[in-house]
Amino acid sequence: MLIDISTSWQEKLQNEFEKPYFKELMYQVEQEYQEHICFPPKELIFNAFKSCSFEDVKVVIIGQDPYHGEGEANGLCFSVNNEVKIPPSLRNIYREIATDLDSIFMPTHGNLQLWANQGVLLLNASLTVRKDTPNSHKHLKWNVFTDEVIRIISEEKEHVVFLLWGSFAQKKGAKIDKTKHLVLESGHPSPMSANQGKWFGNKHFSQTNEYLEKIGKKPIEWF
Repeated sequence: MLIDISTSWQEKLQNEFEKPYFKELMYQVEQEYQEHICFPPKELIFNAFKSCSFEDVKVVIIGQDPYHGEGEANGLCFSVNNEVKIPPSLRNIYREIATDLDSIFMPTHGNLQLWANQGVLLLNASLTVRKDTPNSHKHLKWNVFTDEVIRIISEEKEHVVFLLWGSFAQKKGAKIDKTKHLVLESGHPSPMSANQGKWFGNKHFSQTNEYLEKIGKKPIEWF
């Protein structure tokens, strides 16, 4: 399988690609795509690493697995292709951005490529999924690979903002070095969590930009 990622990620992850578990993972993913309809399209599985190079990473958002509906997933967590209806979790993310940044923000699509282009690594714990079956690739060892990605960022970079939404992301990011990075946690933006008061008002987007400006980096244009 072609691993289409930025040169800097290729250098950082080359040792991982050579490990037996990763070779087995790629074989299993290949089999899944042959035997089932899976998402995202194979050429977009590593889109997060193609769209945001290692040296450009300023913010990391951790999701669980890709959207599992036809034509939705594009390899970036919480993101969908332009022509797809904006999913409920992303709609709640947009609502929080509008309130947090005191703006009139009426997005017409859910494609977060603009974020990735600015240094936001939109990382799912599992990079693939079967059609209409959430968490269907949880048994594959994607988690080993994405844990290593988080470890490398935590250890080899400084002043990255990690946005951990919900208990899954918080467990995934439990070993991030908080002495070097800003880690912001809240409930998940899904309707169930958001309606219980665990999401709205977290002000993660303004806090992220304030931190980036404080350390001399360009803030993220969230819309």
